[in-house]
Amino acid sequence: MTTEELKSAVLELDTDAKKAFILETLPSLAKDAMQDPSFLMQLFPVFLGIIRESGLDLQQLLQFATVMGGGPSGGDPA
Repeated sequence: MTTEELKSAVLELDTDAKKAFILETLPSLAKDAMQDPSFLMQLFPVFLGIIRESGLDLQQLLQFATVMGGGPSGGDPA
């Protein structure tokens, strides 16, 4: 299956199926993709665009990330 065929198939899913697909596949896709540090720099603007389009407040998102352990004051205290 080509990338274009895969993209087309995913975009044809209903909203709930798209959400499930994202939640089920993003972690494993990200794990593989993060092996290439330059890819993160390509992906970051995509995520920022998604956040901007959603209307989420970036500051609130950063606070949430900190609470979840993804920020400078979060994470493993050891």
